[in-house]
Amino acid sequence: MEDRDQDCCIVGAGPAGLMLGLLLARAGVRVTVVEKHGDFLRDFRGDTIHPSTLEVMDELGFLDEFLTLPHQKAPSLHAEIDGRPATIADFSRLPVRCRYIAFMPQWDFLAFVADKARALPGFRLMMGSAVTGLAERDGRITGVTLRDADGTERTLAAALVVGADGRGSVVRRAAKLTVTDLGSSVDVLWMRLSRHADDPPQAMSHAGPSQGIVLIDRGDYWQVGYVIGKGNFGQVKRDGLPALRAKLAAVAPLPADRFEELADWDHIHLLEVRMDRLKQWWKPGVLCIGDAAHAMSPIGGVGVNLAIQDAIAAANILARPLREGTLADAHLRAVQTRRRFPTWATQKIQLMMRRKRGTGEGAATGGRPPAFLRAIARSRLLPHLTGRLIGMGFRPEHVRT
Repeated sequence: MEDRDQDCCIVGAGPAGLMLGLLLARAGVRVTVVEKHGDFLRDFRGDTIHPSTLEVMDELGFLDEFLTLPHQKAPSLHAEIDGRPATIADFSRLPVRCRYIAFMPQWDFLAFVADKARALPGFRLMMGSAVTGLAERDGRITGVTLRDADGTERTLAAALVVGADGRGSVVRRAAKLTVTDLGSSVDVLWMRLSRHADDPPQAMSHAGPSQGIVLIDRGDYWQVGYVIGKGNFGQVKRDGLPALRAKLAAVAPLPADRFEELADWDHIHLLEVRMDRLKQWWKPGVLCIGDAAHAMSPIGGVGVNLAIQDAIAAANILARPLREGTLADAHLRAVQTRRRFPTWATQKIQLMMRRKRGTGEGAATGGRPPAFLRAIARSRLLPHLTGRLIGMGFRPEHVRT
C-alpha cells in the first residue's frame, strides 16, 4: 500500500518530532508523525522542560494551560563541590517569563503537544507503526516503508522524511549518514526513592564526593541517577544489590535505610550514555534532528531542549517550501547550518564538565570535581552564565507567526 497524502513524514513522536509536526501543521503543511510505540508511557526519559521551551509554549499561547499539568520547579541547580554546597546554575536573571526548569513526566509533555497538534488540519499521528526503511528514487529519499500496528506493510510517500527517532535512529542508519563518535566512558543507573518531608530542601542536583550521583526532586519521590563506568553494569550486578546500596548511601544526602527500597534489579534502569553527532544531517529528501542528529550526554539535561530548538529552526526554514512544493537541498543545508554551532558548543561544554585533569572521566574515577565546576562554585557570576547556557542554549529559537 502507498499513501501520498502528506508533504512531510516525521519518524519518531518524541519532543523533536511532535513539536516539528505541530509547527508544520500550524503553517499549513500536511504532515504525518510515525511512532513505533503504542503510547508515550516510558519511564526515565528526559523529563526536563527548560526555560527556552517554556518560552516557546508561551509563544504558541499554550503556557498557562501547560503549567496546569503536574510539575516541579527548579529556579537553580546545586551540587556538592569539595564537600560544600554550591550553586552551579541560576536561572533567576533569564529574559523569559519562566525562570526555572520544570520537571514533568515526558509522557505528559508529549500527550499535551500531540493533543494540540491533532486539532490542526493536515496533522496525522500514527502510533504503533514501525518504520522499516526508506523509499528512494533516482538518488533521493521519497518516503518511508513501515509496518502498521495491524501488521500491514505500506509506503508513505513524502517530499521530506525527518528522522526524529532518537540515538538509535532507523532513519539515519537507513540513510547511511556518517556519525562522529565523541566517546563516553560512563553509563548511568536511574532509579526512584520515596521523598520524605524531612529530606534535604529542594536540591535539584546533588553531586557527592566522587561526582557520581544526581537527585531530582519529583514531588513525592526522588529521581536518582548514579554514574558507573561504561559497560560496567554487569559487574555492578555481580557485586550485588547490597554493595550498590552501600555505594549510593555513601554519597547521597539521604538516610542509608532509604536505599533498602531498591529491593530487586527491576528497580534499576540502565542508560547507556552516548555522545555523537552526524557529519551531515541530511541527504536529498531526508533530514535528521534531535538525538538522531546529535546524541547528548545527560549533563545538564539539555537533550530535550536542544531537540525542540532543532524542531523550531526546521519548521521556520522548511514550512514555506514544503507547503509550496519548492523544497530544495539548500533548505535542508540551512537547517544544519543554523543548528550546527549550538550543537557543537553544547557538546564541548559537556565534555569540559565531565573531564578531570589527568584522570579522564571525572564521574567514574573519584577524587576532585573538574576544574570547570570548581570555578563555577567559587564565582557569583558564573552560575548565571551556566544558567543561561543550560536554560536557553547558545542560540534560542523562536516560533515564527
